[in-house]
Amino acid sequence: MDKFREECGVFGIFGHAEASNLTYLGLYALQHRGQESAGIASADGHVIRHHKAMGYVNEAFNENSLAKLPGTLAVGHVRYSTAGESRVANAHPIVVDSVHGQLAVCHNGNLVNAGDLREALVRDGAIFQTNSDTEVVVHLFARSRQEGVEAAVIDAISQVRGAFSFVMLTKDCVIGVRDPHGFRPLALGRLGDAYVVCSETCALDLIGATYVRDVDPGEVVVISAQGVKSIKPFGPARESQCIFEHVYFARPDSYVFGESVNEVRTQLGRTLAKESPVDADVVVPIPDSGVCGAIGYAEASGIPMRMGLIRNHYVGRTFIEPQQSIRHFGVRVKLNPVRSILDGKRVVLIDDSIVRGTTSRKIVRMVRSAGASEVHMRIACPPTISPCFYGVDTPRRSELIAATHSLEEIRRYLDADSVAYLSLDGLTNAVRGGKSKYCTSCYTGVYPVAFPRDEAAYLQLALKLNSEGAPATSDAAVAAAVEIDPVVS
Repeated sequence: MDKFREECGVFGIFGHAEASNLTYLGLYALQHRGQESAGIASADGHVIRHHKAMGYVNEAFNENSLAKLPGTLAVGHVRYSTAGESRVANAHPIVVDSVHGQLAVCHNGNLVNAGDLREALVRDGAIFQTNSDTEVVVHLFARSRQEGVEAAVIDAISQVRGAFSFVMLTKDCVIGVRDPHGFRPLALGRLGDAYVVCSETCALDLIGATYVRDVDPGEVVVISAQGVKSIKPFGPARESQCIFEHVYFARPDSYVFGESVNEVRTQLGRTLAKESPVDADVVVPIPDSGVCGAIGYAEASGIPMRMGLIRNHYVGRTFIEPQQSIRHFGVRVKLNPVRSILDGKRVVLIDDSIVRGTTSRKIVRMVRSAGASEVHMRIACPPTISPCFYGVDTPRRSELIAATHSLEEIRRYLDADSVAYLSLDGLTNAVRGGKSKYCTSCYTGVYPVAFPRDEAAYLQLALKLNSEGAPATSDAAVAAAVEIDPVVS
């Protein structure tokens, strides 16, 4: 599907006899955040052992591999690559042995200065085994002149910039770290006498743990036999939590940044109905991510919601389309219209976002072919006009349809009777703290943390014509300068 790709999910537990097994379950709950690879590292107070493999969690582990991960503390990771190739060497945890002892690192985010740090480390003799930005951190840890693991970790993370929620493992402690801007979520939970840190609270629910609080932006939590120690080694920074976690990434049953994802998404739908009403007979979500917004839209508009599109949940990570002449089977394998709901109806299609628009066009045409008399597209977020540099795999700016085309051009391309997006105010008013606590760079082009200009230039290169036949555009049409927020860069 034509969506932004999830970044990664992290999980850690301290003080439980079934640490690796519970980590395995926690990763199951976080599978939506990454499907390329999965890994677990465990410790028994003396040594760290780890296992990682490509594929889903249930493909990466079995009873034998989990049995080889003893100990009462463990960390785990599910990955979708935003920095580094898709291969097992880049899978997490990244485990090293150094003068400070063993360390296993799981990372969700993107380090915008990793390239510069890597070049300096290589000039100084460092040898890298992966092309993941996370490996920079373990090199900085190993080379730190600080005494003790805790001090060496803080020394290492103090040198990186960007988005990072780390869960780290030593032989006798679990360490959780959240960057000073708080881009990516990280929650702290309790399971009896054990402590858990993880990307989303749905992982706590699965193992029966209780949510305690979020790890604060700029906070380091060290969980050991002495309990939970909180350290705040970073200077002040404006909070810039990723608002797209609420729009699409997180599971609706999670609490992220202290708020119910389900309630936020439902409110987005309510606001969308007030901002962009339409005379229609039925509200139809594009499953699964459009369901909460459709519920809110139906509630506020009084138009009944029906499941007019059914999703096939068993397609898997890839679908090989048989031949070019029937290439559009890709969408039909994943979604199928319910003619009895759509035939002769004026339909409001609700989706969480539009990226390139290629899949949206196929869905609109699918709904028309099922007999809909009108199809109105409503998007429960603002137009996405800029790529993300903070741990989300986004296309180049030239591939974002809202960055290069007017609303009327988008409507014609989608073959819809009307198209409307939620306003930025409508989005930010649905979350506590509003614009002051959230990063909205994908909607505004204003970035809270500076990044290499060559990376920005690369991501804004225009594609003359994409493979799905989306409208072409010139380099000049998309060569917009990016803006760095001067207050927090």
